[in-house]
Parts: sequence; structure tokens; C-alpha cells
Amino acid sequence: MSPDLFSLQDKVILLTGGAGLYGRGLAAMLAQTGAKIVLAARDVAKLQVVADEETAKGHHVFAESLDQGDEASVVALHERITARFGPLHGLVNNAVLRPMKGANGAVEQFAESMRVNATGVMLMHRHFGAAMAEAGRGSIVNIGSIQGIIGPSYELYEGTNMGDMPPDYWFHKGGMVNLTRFYAALYGPKSVRVNCLAPGGFFNHQPESFLKRYCEHTMLNRMADETDLGGAVIFLLSDASRYITGVNLPVDGGYTAK
Repeated sequence: MSPDLFSLQDKVILLTGGAGLYGRGLAAMLAQTGAKIVLAARDVAKLQVVADEETAKGHHVFAESLDQGDEASVVALHERITARFGPLHGLVNNAVLRPMKGANGAVEQFAESMRVNATGVMLMHRHFGAAMAEAGRGSIVNIGSIQGIIGPSYELYEGTNMGDMPPDYWFHKGGMVNLTRFYAALYGPKSVRVNCLAPGGFFNHQPESFLKRYCEHTMLNRMADETDLGGAVIFLLSDASRYITGVNLPVDGGYTAK
């Protein structure tokens, strides 16, 4: 088997987000592949710090502005990237907005979440995916969550201040799974693949009681770290997965299989 199957060398990959919990690790791992990585989010200053850090290592990483819930911003980003690099080879929809802080959060917060996390993700597929389809190749990887396929496990949070969970996250991450299937069907005849990842819990110095319960529920007995998601993303962007589309892949240490 040729190692080139897994290569992203010189390909152009757009990663939305790139400075956050999942995004910083994804940016680092994608940069190491030799691809040209464009990071896009509202806070360009934070992204530029990441781009500068990776560029100093000899990687090709660029920062761009994007308001994912604004179609004009999505179109403008597409035009800038196309003018500079040509059509994308890969898109990783990782950016997420978390305006709703609990079960009784304001309706306006739910609506804002849908603007960015539902409508915005659709717009990324519509504009960037259509250009990939016109070019006759490409791969889209959506970063979902296990919360898009299971309900909340309130028992994990007993004795902590973490248990007031918002419904918007479960709603739009669940919707992302079927949005993935929709665009996999739409763009598949043009050789554009669309897949989704469902990451499990990410270690972020949570309370010890929560960590103990969560880790006991996973088969690998730990939470994810910044290196655990990148391998699956690279695989799905590469030609090694060229017959895989419409899939929602849990990357959760066995949490949803137990």
C-alpha cells in the first residue's frame, strides 16, 4: 500500500475555528501534513497567533476572518481563498458557538445558536462544497459530538456545577449527522465525500468526581486530549478513505459502545 494514500501534502484545507479546545490540536496536526491550512473564525487575532506559531515551525498556516452565520462573510471567505489558492481540497467544519448556558437559557440564545451552528454549517457546505463538486474532488469533515447521538448523562455531573446543560448543543449536533448524509448524497456523484466525527469528552481540568465517573464509562478509561481527533480527520481528508462517505464516526474511547 502506498503511503501517499494518507498524504495531504500541498493540499488546501480550510479549518473553521483553530484556536479553541478541539481546534488548536487539529491545527497543529493538520499543519504537520504539509498541507496549506487556512484557519477561519471571527477572532482573527487569536487565529493569527496560532498561524504564527505554526509558521515558525516551517508549516503553511494562514488566518482569515469568518462569521459563519453570515452568508456574505462565508461567500467573501470563499472568494478570498479561491483567488489565493484555488478550490479547496478539504474543509473541516469545527467552529461552534455556545451562547446558551443552561436548560432554561433565553430563546434568543437558542436562535443565535441555530444561526451559526445550523444555518452557518449549511452555508459552508453550500458554498465550499459546491465549488469542490465543480472541481470534481474534495472531502468535508464535520466535527460533531457524541451529544449528537445520545442524550445527556446527568449522573456524571452530580456534586459539580456542570450539570445545567443547554438543549441547543444536542439539537444542532444531532442535526449535523443528517446534514452530513444529505450533502454526502448531493455531492457524492461529483467525487466529494462528506463525513462526520463524534468526539467524546475532552479533558479540560474538570472536577475530579466528574473525571472519575466519565473515565469509568469509557473502554479506554480516559478522556480525549489534543492529539486524539487529528488522526481521524487526516484519514477522512486523505485518499485512504476515498470510499467512505456519509459516515458518523465516534472518536470517544468507546463511550457510546459501552
